Amino acid sequence: MRPELEATAERVFVALADPSRRAVLAALAAAGPATATDLADRLPITRQAIAKHLVLLSDAGLVIGEPGERRRVRYRLDSGPMRVAQQFLAAMARDWDGSLDALRRHLDG
Repeated sequence: MRPELEATAERVFVALADPSRRAVLAALAAAGPATATDLADRLPITRQAIAKHLVLLSDAGLVIGEPGERRRVRYRLDSGPMRVAQQFLAAMARDWDGSLDALRRHLDG
């Protein structure tokens, strides 16, 4: 995998490692675009904490902030980086499958 794609996958995995960030993503997936305040109303996380999580999710490319009315930013999901991470995992699984098959053939020898 190209280094820039590997870096994207790494940012996704770091972002997904935190249960609060996964909850933010799940809330956006379930109800569509929302502001940090909207998300704080739905989740047991403070608005300030959600804002910090949204920065990391945005840096990972998983959410995109779009200016809304009265300077409120609405965040929506972007699945592109998630697809890169899925491709990374699929490639790794293929590599493992090949190694495990070779080991199985050797042991069955």
